[in-house]
Amino acid sequence: MSSIEHHAQQTPDRVAYRMVPSGQAVTWRELELRSRKCAAALLASGHRVGDGIAVLLENHVRYFEILLAAHRIGLYYTTISRHLKADEVRYIISDCNARSVFCSAQTLGDLEPGALESMPVSRILLDGEQAGFAKYEAWLDQIPDDVELPPTPEGTDFSYSSGTTGRPKGIKRPLAGANSFFNASPDARTRWKDLDSGSVYLSTAPFYHTAPVRWNMAVLRAGGTCVLMEKFDPVVALEAIEHYGITHVQMVPTMFVRLLRLDESERKRFDLSSLRFAIHAAAPCPVPVKQAMIEWWGPILYEYYSGTELVGRTSLSSEEWLAHKGSVGKPEFGQVHIVGENGEELEQGETGIVYFSGGSPFTYHNDPEKTRQAYNERGWATYGDIGHVDADGFLYLTDRLANTIVSGGVNIYPQEAENILQMHEAVADVAVVGVPNAEFGEEVKAVVQLHDASRASDALAQDLIALCRSRISAIKCPRTVDFVQALPRTETGKLLKRAVKAAYWPTENRIAH
Repeated sequence: MSSIEHHAQQTPDRVAYRMVPSGQAVTWRELELRSRKCAAALLASGHRVGDGIAVLLENHVRYFEILLAAHRIGLYYTTISRHLKADEVRYIISDCNARSVFCSAQTLGDLEPGALESMPVSRILLDGEQAGFAKYEAWLDQIPDDVELPPTPEGTDFSYSSGTTGRPKGIKRPLAGANSFFNASPDARTRWKDLDSGSVYLSTAPFYHTAPVRWNMAVLRAGGTCVLMEKFDPVVALEAIEHYGITHVQMVPTMFVRLLRLDESERKRFDLSSLRFAIHAAAPCPVPVKQAMIEWWGPILYEYYSGTELVGRTSLSSEEWLAHKGSVGKPEFGQVHIVGENGEELEQGETGIVYFSGGSPFTYHNDPEKTRQAYNERGWATYGDIGHVDADGFLYLTDRLANTIVSGGVNIYPQEAENILQMHEAVADVAVVGVPNAEFGEEVKAVVQLHDASRASDALAQDLIALCRSRISAIKCPRTVDFVQALPRTETGKLLKRAVKAAYWPTENRIAH
């Protein structure tokens, strides 16, 4: 008996997940029945263990019943960002070898007419009507309610990287053991993985990202309840924590910033005492932001550093972070190595590329060259970050390797300057990038979004440069500052440095890192 069947038998009328703020709720009985019929419909249409489906949806009430259907019959499920362009969507559907694609009137309407019709896949539309697409409810109704599923291995996600430093890369893992990363651990730093039927998880991000996929699926397999935000809003999130007794929430630093910007009287009116674990990852969290969140919510913040590839992971508790501010923790699995430009392992405290040994092997789908580039000659793998390890074995990230600025032969890691500039009271967001310099190849520029755009001035630009120079070496500091209305970020808070740099580099002369 699958875990979903077990939960449906034990508590058929309990809510498995609900949407906020719309309030749409799905019981365990409904989730088990609909996901079983969806799985049977996929089998009837020719899907077999190891095949794949693609899901192109907004945060839709039927999203996780489709993923569970694939999970129950050993399929790979690839979730696609609804913000991609048609050619990017077609690339992922083709690259992951999906046999079926699920979309909605909304996501189909975001693409150019006819964007998917020529693809050799089954197309299922969850609402509305479109030639060449099966209507989801009618497609399910072909399957009897008492249909039984054959025994199969569990399916799993076939995720694609966000593509912040290049075209999205598919990470496909063997089905055997693919979902073991949420197994309970005796390590106190990872108690947030000990999910059970009493867990109530607030999902704050777009469902297509890897973390919401894995977290919500893990909570559902454990019999917990998911509260799924249709779109993040700081007040709605606080209301949900209080109203539904949320025990676990995962956020990204930009969400913390939006919460902290609420008036203090607004923040204080919510009872957040049910919260046991507030987990964050995906992007660097500025020290002042995390400090303020711990002061507000208490020592319930847990951080981890990992990637879709799962070659290794570090994590730490609030208490550990307070003693090692700015760290992303110690290894949870895998061993950390800091490697220099010549491939040698560096000493404690020295900065270099962060590699892991002893983690899960992986390959980038259909791209052996990218896979090879992720590993070194010792078989260690990297996510492409720069950092160092302190005397207590805690890892600190300096920046992405791809963001490195090379000025006059010197490597400069812009995150250091970004962290300082973010502390200025006028700054809402900042990107530090390398721009062309005839003598040195690149020079450092800060691109700044202000809380109040009317404050932009040469005087403020000089103040920001002076702030940097008061804290770090002048060579690491911006020589110039540009003010912009907004900086491009993904919905999980990742800064799209490529897009920022593109404005300053002629295509034919652009330096590639």
